[in-house]
Amino acid sequence: FCGPQFLRVTKQYLPHVARLCLISTFLEDGVRMWFQWGEQRDYIDTTWGCGYALASAFVLLNLLGQLTGCILVLSRNFVQYACFGLFGIIALQTIAYSILWDLKFLMRNLALGGGLLLLLAESRSEGKSMFAGVPTMRESSPKQYMQLGGRVLLVLMFMTLLHFDASFFSILQNIVGTALMILVAIGFKTKLAALTLVVWLFAINVYFNAFWTIPVYKPMHDFLKYDFFQTMSVIGGLLLVVALGPGGVSMDEKKKEW
Repeated sequence: FCGPQFLRVTKQYLPHVARLCLISTFLEDGVRMWFQWGEQRDYIDTTWGCGYALASAFVLLNLLGQLTGCILVLSRNFVQYACFGLFGIIALQTIAYSILWDLKFLMRNLALGGGLLLLLAESRSEGKSMFAGVPTMRESSPKQYMQLGGRVLLVLMFMTLLHFDASFFSILQNIVGTALMILVAIGFKTKLAALTLVVWLFAINVYFNAFWTIPVYKPMHDFLKYDFFQTMSVIGGLLLVVALGPGGVSMDEKKKEW
């Protein structure tokens, strides 16, 4: 399923699809800031008591920061700066919306950060390609560890999906999901495990986060929509793993040396 033929056919398109999925939650949230300007401003003002001016500045920063970052990533310009900017947005929202104390949302935000780390690693390798032909000792360590960190953070997303009940389906899902998470984290059979997680996560996302079935005026519509696009971003990170491989710090790489 994830053999050489599949990768050869999708090699040209996979990184583009991965980047689009990865930035989808920032794109959706940036647009949300525009359409819900008043509600978002009032929420920040009420929560922090910071006044309309600071609350408006927060919403504006979120709107411009996320949309600008998305445009730069998709156009392949200043990708590293865009990633750092989006890291900043994640940190800002984690504090502003008190996500730090909600374990599920915190783990999902960390998984999102993992996707950005992989994007940063990809942009570093593209930057180094201009020196093709110049002898180097090994692939740069920062990039290897970024890929390792990205993989480990991505699997946090799946820990939020584990269900602790006694039904056969839940137990099976937990066992298979945990096994795949471990494979991606340690970098063993990485591309196959990551692609399997992509298929599984996409199916769960469409089934559980079907925001289009809920009327727009209901709060659940926005909640599911946010969840849906955040999950799509993690799928984008996993697709980057499929496209780029696990990197130097992985079992797959070590096998080549044995």
